[in-house]
Amino acid sequence: MSRRRHLRLWITLVLLASLVAGGIWVAVQLTHTISAEGPELCTADVSGQKFQLTPEQSVYASLISAVGVSRELPPRASSIAIATAIQESNLRNLSYGDAAGPDSRGLFQQRPSQGWGTEAQIMDPYYSTATFYKALVKVPNYQSIPLTEAAQTVQRSAFPEAYADHESEGRAFASSLTGQSPASFSCSLAPASGAGDPQSVRKELAKAFPHLGLEGSGREVRVDVSGSTGWAVAHWAVAHAKTYGIDRVDYNTQTWLRENRDGWRTTHSLGQQVVITLASGPGA
Repeated sequence: MSRRRHLRLWITLVLLASLVAGGIWVAVQLTHTISAEGPELCTADVSGQKFQLTPEQSVYASLISAVGVSRELPPRASSIAIATAIQESNLRNLSYGDAAGPDSRGLFQQRPSQGWGTEAQIMDPYYSTATFYKALVKVPNYQSIPLTEAAQTVQRSAFPEAYADHESEGRAFASSLTGQSPASFSCSLAPASGAGDPQSVRKELAKAFPHLGLEGSGREVRVDVSGSTGWAVAHWAVAHAKTYGIDRVDYNTQTWLRENRDGWRTTHSLGQQVVITLASGPGA
């Protein structure tokens, strides 16, 4: 065999091996993310527009909105914050930075070297979100100026125009998760793999909405709340359903069920309470 043919054969074998490895990687990813009925996704459906996130991303989007609601900030603040976090980290709590900011960390890729706090503080998503909002509210006219201008004033990014790419998405998720658009946020999830933990839900709710009263027993957590804040809590619970094994959320006259992939449906009136029901476990 000539040297050239030998080299060509070697390159072909390498490419085939790469394709096989790539196919195996894709199959593994699909196994983890796709159920028999389709992928696990969360959707904000607002004013005829639909945007989707993974359940893991939705946890952070709902956390960002909850901090905004608890601080009594306008929904515009959450729109800016969510769009910024999508651009900076794809709504992930990253423990690394990039070439432009090697010490960047967290949801907003904040840098200890720029005075945002210690690395440990920035990796706490509640801390990083609160510090983002503290900086944002100091921006003159942040509610009325372009989103990219408000975000860039806070972030001082090397790519300031990129925030505008996520403005519609940020607005839709903020409108849902701050409770301005009732029954507009839903997740399609596989059945819970085990029993939910009501105590963990209460603990996380108390961090997200520290001024609300929590009740309930057994598999239920009840939150005394009304109006748009009630929808913020209800949507928060749906966003955390995969994490905490939540099977059902009731508020006002609407119910979200884990096994129902068509979103919220009208059921019965509950008054001024959000009722969160956790899974009892397989076969229970």
